[in-house]
Amino acid sequence: MADPVHLDGEAPVEEPAVTLDAFLDQPDATAVRLEDGEDARKLVPYIDRLSLIEIGFSAFGDGRGYSAARILREEGFTGELRAQGDVLVDQLAFMRRCGFDSFAPEKPLNEKDVETALARWPHVYQPAADDRKPIWSKRHG
Repeated sequence: MADPVHLDGEAPVEEPAVTLDAFLDQPDATAVRLEDGEDARKLVPYIDRLSLIEIGFSAFGDGRGYSAARILREEGFTGELRAQGDVLVDQLAFMRRCGFDSFAPEKPLNEKDVETALARWPHVYQPAADDRKPIWSKRHG
């Protein structure tokens, strides 16, 4: 597995994430890992004190992690949201739009490819978790 990379140039949270079940049994950890299909809404009462939520991607085609990220950001989570596992460079721009700000792929990604992927679309058409302004709002001030 590649080391975590924070997209804003910050140091990634290094605290190991505990499983959701372990966290719910003894909610004193500040880093939690969600696996495929686990309900992100179970973390909502605790998001104000979590520094890292890691969301596992066991297969690149499983989109449930995108939904979990969006739910957590809409509920106000401001800590590090990390995609871990089968993360491909093609997905990074979309993951960032859903709220992910760090990545820990199974296989290292080429740094130049990551930069290209994140810069590919300078304009967006709808608001999302990354707070980029939609292109239509620039026209309508």
